[in-house]
Amino acid sequence: MKNNISATNLAKAFISLQNEQEVAAFLRDLLTLDEINDFSRRLEVAQMLDEKISYKKIEEQTKMSSTTIARIAKFFRGNFGGYRLVLDRAHHDSHLVASGDTTR
Repeated sequence: MKNNISATNLAKAFISLQNEQEVAAFLRDLLTLDEINDFSRRLEVAQMLDEKISYKKIEEQTKMSSTTIARIAKFFRGNFGGYRLVLDRAHHDSHLVASGDTTR
């Protein structure tokens, strides 16, 4: 993202938001509902991978393909560290609902 001004501006736009409602409103303006759901499921997959849940169970629960799960796993263990950062901070601050919790 260092060389991409548009991506940098997008990151700065997210940083400027102050709470969950503002982020949700921005995401809804920026993305379609399908895109938001896809991104949400990718985060859910990363959370499940972090919890050492098997690919088969992740595939059954999320309805995502094994190829997509493997791609998410590659980035989850990769050099960028974005998934890890979000999961660590969210777990520390108790912001994410456990992957098996459907009450929220």
